[in-house]
Amino acid sequence: MKFSKNSKCPCGSGKKYKDCCYKWHKINSAPNAMFLMKSRYSAYAIGNAEYIIKTTHPNSPHFEKNRNEWIKSIKEFSKSDFKKLEIIEFIDGEKEAFVEFKAYIDDYVMHEKSRFVKEEKWYYMKGI
Repeated sequence: MKFSKNSKCPCGSGKKYKDCCYKWHKINSAPNAMFLMKSRYSAYAIGNAEYIIKTTHPNSPHFEKNRNEWIKSIKEFSKSDFKKLEIIEFIDGEKEAFVEFKAYIDDYVMHEKSRFVKEEKWYYMKGI
């Protein structure tokens, strides 16, 4: 899917994509778990499978060994209508953080509290 850098960022910041999540997508990282959560939502919304893969911890239950199948499944999910991301709570920590959110996708509301861990950078681990 082609997505313009001048489009509104899917994360809901109100900024243009180029001034928001694009910078995290470019470096495959984010400065904290909150920005990682928002940029992962944006990555799903625009079909940026590489970012999802590179920001998922290798020990995550969501980490797929078959990279081609994983990319295919992310691209398929990205065809959904990502309507809105609502952050409910952010619990920041030095090496571990949590973000509770609601993602409005198609006619479904995904409500999750995600766990993130920091090693050399922040990674998504799993929903708890």
